[in-house]
Amino acid sequence: MWRPFLLVVIGCWALASAQTVVVLPFSNLSGTANLDWIGESIAECTRETLASEGILVLDRASREEAYRRLSLRASAPLTHASVIKVGDLLDAERVVYGSFRVSPPPPDSADNQKGSLEVSVRVLNLGQMTQSPEDSETAALDDLVEVQDRLSWLVLRRLVAPGRVPSPEQLHRPKPVRLDALESYVRGLMAAAPEQKHRLFTQAARLDAGFSQPCFQLGQLLWSGKNYRVAAGWLERVPAGAPSYTEASFLLGLCHYMLGEYDKAIASFRLVAESVPLNEVWNDLGAAQSRRNLPEAVESFRKAMGGDPNDSTYRFNLGYALWKNGEFEAAADSFRAALDLAAADAEATLMLGRCLKKTPAQQTEQRIAGLERINTNFEEMAYRQLRATLEKKRD
Repeated sequence: MWRPFLLVVIGCWALASAQTVVVLPFSNLSGTANLDWIGESIAECTRETLASEGILVLDRASREEAYRRLSLRASAPLTHASVIKVGDLLDAERVVYGSFRVSPPPPDSADNQKGSLEVSVRVLNLGQMTQSPEDSETAALDDLVEVQDRLSWLVLRRLVAPGRVPSPEQLHRPKPVRLDALESYVRGLMAAAPEQKHRLFTQAARLDAGFSQPCFQLGQLLWSGKNYRVAAGWLERVPAGAPSYTEASFLLGLCHYMLGEYDKAIASFRLVAESVPLNEVWNDLGAAQSRRNLPEAVESFRKAMGGDPNDSTYRFNLGYALWKNGEFEAAADSFRAALDLAAADAEATLMLGRCLKKTPAQQTEQRIAGLERINTNFEEMAYRQLRATLEKKRD
């Protein structure tokens, strides 16, 4: 199942109320496919800048899936109709799109000059079917990092009320990165094979030790490959304030959990819950607490279940924690509710039997120890959309 499109199912009513933006890869007008990464880099910088300023921006995977469904090629020039189709498919209210061109240096220029870069951008308002005037930037190609920073501020200015626009110096932007590190990172994002992604992200991290985004991507890759120890090492290098810090902390908690480092997992999940109290975060915090036989696991599972009472995982985990605490009747009710949602759940059936027999945890066989269930999804965007909608209604 494709995760990002779950947002349409989970929070479709929220999408209708909160302004959602999608940033498309900038079209390459240079005629050289080897430069496509520049358009992807500008789009990624713009997306991260908008997100850091509190704007709801769909992630790159969402946009990629929309392109796949519409048979569009990234970096290719788009018609106005195609831009509208992408926005409609993603239920976005604003679409940021543009183009770039790289011109070769003049014949008498210095040998190390790489040419000039021209970038233009527009913002399409799908609700009103209007688009902004074109904003543009021109500079030496070597100044790409500075150009895309300035351009992202121009886009922000189009999306935010004039009195709320921060100055370029006030943006919550990470420190500039080396151009060669940026290129390796973006090429890693665009690569199809995991091995190629790993090589390019590692190269980017080595070229610029302060560049956290490749560290996050490496952590994701290694987590997916169940290399939890190495994944944790990369995720620990993502600092507070980085664009992916919250999700990196969630994945770090999962790595610690899989490694049996439950105290560290608890610390990571608690940190995430403070800013993004998602059901899955409370559930995984409860699972780590339960592995340490901490009584507060019950409350964490109740918070997870309170957000989604129809999730059988949360019902099962709550019953399991109650059973471990010797609260057999309450545990049995929770297991019955889990079976109402998933009748074929053999473990829930087994545990219901233990509850009815009032068999304490200390007298059970090993096969029903450590049955806590974790959730590896992290739907931060859905949470932020819902919060934005509720805040808008209060206003």
